[in-house]
Amino acid sequence: MRVLKCALLLLISVALACLLGFGVLCFQIDCYGRRDLAQPADAIVVLGAKVLPDGQPGPDLRARTQHAVDLYQAGLAPRLICTGGVQDDPASAAAVCRSLALSLDTPQQAIFLADGSANTEEDARRVALVMNQHGWQSAILVSHPLHLYRAKLFFEKEGLTVYTSPTTTDLDRIDLPLRGYYTIREAVGILWPYVEDAGLPKEWTDALQEYVYAGP
Repeated sequence: MRVLKCALLLLISVALACLLGFGVLCFQIDCYGRRDLAQPADAIVVLGAKVLPDGQPGPDLRARTQHAVDLYQAGLAPRLICTGGVQDDPASAAAVCRSLALSLDTPQQAIFLADGSANTEEDARRVALVMNQHGWQSAILVSHPLHLYRAKLFFEKEGLTVYTSPTTTDLDRIDLPLRGYYTIREAVGILWPYVEDAGLPKEWTDALQEYVYAGP
């Protein structure tokens, strides 16, 4: 009985420690997204976001592209790299981002595409490929504030020097339950590779991933 009690206490302690660690990670994600760390770099990377059914950029993609163009016009980098969507698809997030940047007076020769990606990890790989081909090393990542902590980890994993710059989205104006959901989702995204490496059946991880990223 005593052994069982000790095992139960140990299990509860481990669970509480995991919960505390997860809470700290969520806090770090929220705090990190409030800081603009932009500085001169080789390129400004616009992380892809939703494109509307009519082919126009969704609010998030519009905000990201506008912010990236502002950084470009401020002289922080000589080029943009737009990411996301099916390769060579004119309706991909990357292509729509490029069209919007062109309409905002960004020269065509200053815009590069890193399409052919469906998530942030693939974005990082595609951007690294483009940057390595041109001998570029440093990048300013532009995205939603809550997305930047996770994005930075993926891009640094590809060997790039990364500075992050959030869009002007005011986190405090997002409804608390929705903001909490997005923050938890980002934390799960950071821990996801460890879940997959734990050897769980692929059917389980696929189902859980679909549930987590389906949106509220």
